[in-house]
Amino acid sequence: MGLIRFGISLDATLLKDFDGLISKKGYVNRSEAIRDLIRDSLVREEWEEGNRETVGTITIVYSHNTRELVDVLTDLQHRFYTSIISSLHVHLDGHNCLEVLVIRGKGKDIKKIADRLIGTKGVKHGRLSLTTTGKDLK
Repeated sequence: MGLIRFGISLDATLLKDFDGLISKKGYVNRSEAIRDLIRDSLVREEWEEGNRETVGTITIVYSHNTRELVDVLTDLQHRFYTSIISSLHVHLDGHNCLEVLVIRGKGKDIKKIADRLIGTKGVKHGRLSLTTTGKDLK
């Protein structure tokens, strides 16, 4: 199926704000920005369904001086080795580390792993970033 054109009605202020946003983000035109908004909604839907294969990253910041924390995090990563496909470890300063884990699996399983890692006592901050394998997006 080819491209389909359609019209939408927007409040003038909303359109002005949208045009400012797409210009700031470097979009060439409104159509591409709207396509990205639609894709983002479809990816969120994939995650909310929970049973489709998805990918994401788990980012955590912690102090390596926190007693036994490094061992706990390493043990958890080994427990979930079939889902964690890559990791990056960065020394932020003399005490703090950042880890980014690339993870793949069913959305509900990835959320459980992220919650477990981020919720580990001693982790200062964590975030799960959700995305898609791209198989079903056009």
